Amino acid sequence: MTGQLLLNGVAAFLTLCIFSFLYKDNPFYKFAERLVAGIATGYWTMLLFHTNFVPVVWNRLAHEERYEYIIPTLLGLMMWTRFSKKWSWVSRYSIAFYIGISSGITITLALYASLFRQLEATIKQPIDFSAAGISTLLVIIGVLSALVYFFFSAAHKGTLGVVSRLGIYIIMIGFGAGFGLTVMGRVALLVQRIIFLKDYVNSLGRLFGG
Repeated sequence: MTGQLLLNGVAAFLTLCIFSFLYKDNPFYKFAERLVAGIATGYWTMLLFHTNFVPVVWNRLAHEERYEYIIPTLLGLMMWTRFSKKWSWVSRYSIAFYIGISSGITITLALYASLFRQLEATIKQPIDFSAAGISTLLVIIGVLSALVYFFFSAAHKGTLGVVSRLGIYIIMIGFGAGFGLTVMGRVALLVQRIIFLKDYVNSLGRLFGG
């Protein structure tokens, strides 16, 4: 019980250190910020080492004799030359390979998931007088209006201007919904920390109050 209370005290102290930034930038906030960054870096480094490097690279090189893994291993090791002023240029080759491969994979996946699948889902839904059909119609109107807003080959006048303005409203609604969702998520985290601080103070009161 005392050990858990001590750990909760450390967590409460770090929480207050972060909250102190609401007043102004100060050493307590900087300490908590750097502590979180350091712990996260160390944790993810060791996690990736044991879950990726050891089973995927080391075991396959040592036990399965998959020598083709030497090439990505060397590229990964070349990344560490960034810490040397003399040899930092070597890491550029690894970065070039990483950005090129990541771009090729990410762009195709993003087009498939964020564009083609969305268009497919929009087109496949039937349009009728049911609630689902009306919702589908509104989605199609919103999608087409937003696309018309980004159509710059013709002046946005007349009917095209009206549809374009509707597209602006649709985009703003989407941005507003996304921003509201982000704010609500942050507020939920704030509420959790406040409840944690309240429970910690109550625990101290029960401990010292008998």
